[in-house]
Amino acid sequence: MNAAVIWILIPLLAGLLTLLFAPERFSAILGGALAVLLALTALIFPIDTALLIGNFSLKISASVQVLGRSFTFGVADGPLLAAIYGISALWFFGTQASGTSNRFVSLGLMIVALLTASIAVEPFLFAALILEIAAMLVIVLLVPPYQKPQRGIIRFIIYQTLAMPLILFSGWILAGVEAGPGNLSMTTQAGTMLGLGFAFLLAIFPLNNWIPLLAEEAPPYAMGFLLWALPTFTLIFALDFFDRYTWLRTSQQFSSAMQIAGVLTMTSAGLFAATQKQLGRLMAYAAIAEAGLVLLAFTVQSTEIVNLIFLLLIPRGLELAVWALGLSILKRESYALKFEELRGVARKYPIAVGAIVIAHLSMLGFPLLAGFPARLALAQELAPHALPILFWVYLSMAGLLIGLARSLTVFVLAPEGAAWKLAEDWVQVVMLGVGAIGLFILGIFPQTLQPFIAQLPTLFKHLGQ
Repeated sequence: MNAAVIWILIPLLAGLLTLLFAPERFSAILGGALAVLLALTALIFPIDTALLIGNFSLKISASVQVLGRSFTFGVADGPLLAAIYGISALWFFGTQASGTSNRFVSLGLMIVALLTASIAVEPFLFAALILEIAAMLVIVLLVPPYQKPQRGIIRFIIYQTLAMPLILFSGWILAGVEAGPGNLSMTTQAGTMLGLGFAFLLAIFPLNNWIPLLAEEAPPYAMGFLLWALPTFTLIFALDFFDRYTWLRTSQQFSSAMQIAGVLTMTSAGLFAATQKQLGRLMAYAAIAEAGLVLLAFTVQSTEIVNLIFLLLIPRGLELAVWALGLSILKRESYALKFEELRGVARKYPIAVGAIVIAHLSMLGFPLLAGFPARLALAQELAPHALPILFWVYLSMAGLLIGLARSLTVFVLAPEGAAWKLAEDWVQVVMLGVGAIGLFILGIFPQTLQPFIAQLPTLFKHLGQ
């Protein structure tokens, strides 16, 4: 049996079959169960290692050739695959509670399969092409049938498409740099094009204007899935670049540029979040601020850089899932999710509002929640060498906190005598409750992530050494 067949081909075919044949009411269970099965397989069965089960020998081979390209997984990929499909399972199980259509599970499986292929393909530059294909599938997920794409989705696909040739061309230049490392002009060109390509992919300031636009246009649950999936795999792709090219890791100019980009992204997102009057845009700016935070993590000169980045990325999937599910429930009360239409909504949807507040606090880095350990570790790494940057980090957090305070004020202000009731159904209560409890568990016991991140540094031969 081959690893690429299990974690790429099977979910890809399952997504297609689910789209064509699965009844809508069963799609969430089928997609979630498959994702759980794939996550458990990654945890239990090591890749490229023979296991003796009774009289049978079982081995999952690491590599397969497709059209002259290799898709390769290693032993250290197991925990990463388990985390990817485990978080995906939460998204798929939540589709019924969010009221999302059958297309979410089927397209979600195909998108995750393609994104998984992007971290396994060799030569690794072909990941840019696979990311572009996944972005095209995201359009189908975000735009309802027979509806004309609006400004946000058009800008999204334009930016993703512009990123691909920039990254591919910079990779071609980097091959020349490896052949002649003394060519400084080629190094500068490659670094500039590479940085611009990833700025498009990761929606770095000021190339992130499509995110708040799309947050108003698209269903919150699908938007949250996009904000988790594509940036996560793009950042793993970026780690590959850092691992392969020494001059990227050691370039002071490149590190300074990333610090400036991270600070601008975080600070602008925090300031805009403080003035928002629409809940979808508030979630979007929180995600943008966290992208800036991850950029700062890339500049850490420490052996813990890989652990630190994944400590930021793994809780992000749960935070956005809880937040997006809560918004999907509130969208039934106010389609536009505007503050003036949601006054006193906490009295009708207390569980959804509570889950949104907890997810927001977690992305702020509030103590006892999932986002806190990573932000504390990052502050400890930045403090000795880049203390002024922490001021901008805390300024961004203050802006997000103001946005939370304003939205919470709207949630609880209701006409005098308004009755309290529970409008959520039992499926929504269970999913929101499990997600909120998970955020507390990851915050109070961050060591629960240790089995997933302990081996991840071995995926990158030079980072963290």
